[in-house]
Formats: sequence, C-alpha cells, structure tokens
Amino acid sequence: MPNIGVRKRVLVTGGAGFLGSHLCDRLLRLGHEVICADNFYSSTRRNIEHLTSEFPNFELLRHDITFPLYVEVDEIFNLACPASPVHYQYDPVQTTKTSVLGAINMLGLAKRTGAKILQASTSEIYGDPSVSPQKESYWGNVNPIGIRACYDEGKRCAETLFFDYRRQHNVDIRVARIFNTYGPNMHPNDGRVVSNFINQALNGKPITIYGDGSQTRSFCFVTDLIDGFLKLMNSESNIYKPINLGNPFEISVKELATLVIELTESTSEIVYQPSPEDDPMQRKPDISLAKTQLDWRPIVDLSDGLAKTIHYFKSLEGS
Repeated sequence: MPNIGVRKRVLVTGGAGFLGSHLCDRLLRLGHEVICADNFYSSTRRNIEHLTSEFPNFELLRHDITFPLYVEVDEIFNLACPASPVHYQYDPVQTTKTSVLGAINMLGLAKRTGAKILQASTSEIYGDPSVSPQKESYWGNVNPIGIRACYDEGKRCAETLFFDYRRQHNVDIRVARIFNTYGPNMHPNDGRVVSNFINQALNGKPITIYGDGSQTRSFCFVTDLIDGFLKLMNSESNIYKPINLGNPFEISVKELATLVIELTESTSEIVYQPSPEDDPMQRKPDISLAKTQLDWRPIVDLSDGLAKTIHYFKSLEGS
C-alpha cells in the first residue's frame, strides 16, 4: 500500500454501501478526512456506524447525487449506484439517472474544486463478452434495451462523460472497471451469486443456480479491490484510461456452489432454474494494465475470502 502522507479531504459517494464502507474505513485509518454521501437506497447505516463513533474526521451526509452537492474536497470516489440486479432493476430509470446525472454532478464538483475523481465503473460495460479474458480495449457486447441496460449503459455513458470532461475541461480522472467483488458488508439480500449461495447454505435451503451452472465468474475479495482503488487514485503516471480491477481466477457457478456448501458444512442440494435475460456466460478480467501501471494484483484466495464472508453473514443472524 502506498504511503499517502498528506492528509486529504475525500468525498466518497455511496459511502455506506458494500464497497464504499470499506473504502471510508481505509481512508480514515490512513488519516484522511472523509465525507460519506449516501441516500441509503441499497446501503445500510450498519456498515458505517462504527466510523461515526470512532473517527471525528468522518462526516455523513444523506444525499442523492442526482442533485448537485456543494462541498470542498481534494478527491472524489464516485461509487454511488445500486450494483446488484435486484436493486438496479427495481427502479431502472433512477438507476440510469444515478449513473449519468450523478457523473455530471460529481464531475462538475471536481471541475470546480480541482479535485481528482475516480469513477467506479463495472465489468458489465462488456455485456455478454465474445472474448475472454476481457481487456480494456474490448468495446463490449451489450443489449441496449434489455433489463440490465439501465446499469450497463448508464455506466458506459458515465465513462463517456469522464473522458469528455478530461478532454474538454482537463479534469483529473481515474476509471476503475470493477469485476465481481465479495466480502463482509455485502447486502444479504442483494441477489448476487455469493450472497445468495451463502444465505441458502446457512439456512439449509436448496442452492439455486440459474442456467446449467457452466457460466463462469471471477471473484475479487473486497480488501484487494480497495487496494486497487487507492493505487489507481494515487498513481503518479496520469492513467487516463479505464483499468480492470478484479481477480482473474475463473470458476464456474456450479463449482462456486459446491465450494460454498463445503465451507458452510451445509446439507443443501443444488437446484436449477432458467437463466435470466442477458446473463453473461463469462466474466474474467485481463489485469495486465493494473499489474504494469499500478503494481496491483489480488492476493486473497477465494476459499479464504469466502470463509470471512460466511463468518460475516453468520454474525447477521438474528440482527
């Protein structure tokens, strides 16, 4: 982890969410002042309550970034947007607004204050990829009118805005394309494969696989991803290009289900349901750029990360 040195005033939008809460915690422990902005649509105060009591340099704002925000900051991490299909498909119009209007508002803030800004983009901009692993140069295979388009196209448009603000207004930008990430502070009912499988296994319910289970995913533990965020934001090489952040270790959904059953010592059986619309068959990042430009690679083994995540989910029982 780089030695940041100078104390900064940092805005984290979506700061009470899964990734945002871990990022706020890390930034505070590095000695920075942190403003956490969140509308609590898909997040929870439980993720950041300990920060409120532990750090006097932590400030919480209830705010929706589809509206402008007027603060003075040195850096902005724009993480605000529901990221699980359950949440972003519930209100798809608002999801698109959050990605697009939110990007405009945060880029406007960065332009006014001269702040460096990082966009939490996504591997979903690659859609259902026709190449594997996915490089940043791949333009994707996205259905622009499907049920996932509110998220996929919203994030693609946000990237467009970031690079246009760079070209037109010289804003200092960073864009991280995040692949599947998991760990403590995940919403237990977010509908994602890791949380679904763990919940079902812990409760002795059948583990539901959508499709035949041959589709593959690559899972990055949250602490590795936060390391990548900070290395990207603090890079001195002016990386004005998208950077994949994820774990290139590929596993089938069926293999993941079997591993979760083993780690939870569950008696759950696996059942199969039809695959949802536009569900991608492959997710595997090419992280060559992150390795060479940031000296970053994930280090947490999937079994170890899942064990920590299972422990967290057990701690939520009865809460």
